[in-house]
Amino acid sequence: AQLVESGGGLVQPGGSLRLSCTDSGFTLENYPIGWFRQAPGKEREAVSCISSYAGSTYYADSVKGRFTISRDRANNTVYLQMNRLKPEDTAVYYCALQGPPIRLGVCPKTGSTYGYWGQGTQVTVAS
Repeated sequence: AQLVESGGGLVQPGGSLRLSCTDSGFTLENYPIGWFRQAPGKEREAVSCISSYAGSTYYADSVKGRFTISRDRANNTVYLQMNRLKPEDTAVYYCALQGPPIRLGVCPKTGSTYGYWGQGTQVTVAS
């Protein structure tokens, strides 16, 4: 897999961004996809994930109600829509793919479970 994230940037507090994760080799719908983030001086944390075929989703408490993960089958893309952004959302955001074997309807929240990672995209929330 060669995951590629895009859509990061600088946004004011309260603004929105939509991150995209795509891959040229894997059909993303077949695999759990996770979004993680890492801020300077902090550990990587799970933000959201979606199981294969969008059976289930997960959101960290800090983003619940503000972020939405979704799949676009036609474009082989997973999106992370981020609304009402806060300065504490500032981080490098990574998408990750869990390779086989997978469990249907389950998306892992642990980064070590994912075998494939993108290069990351910077999100900065500041006025």
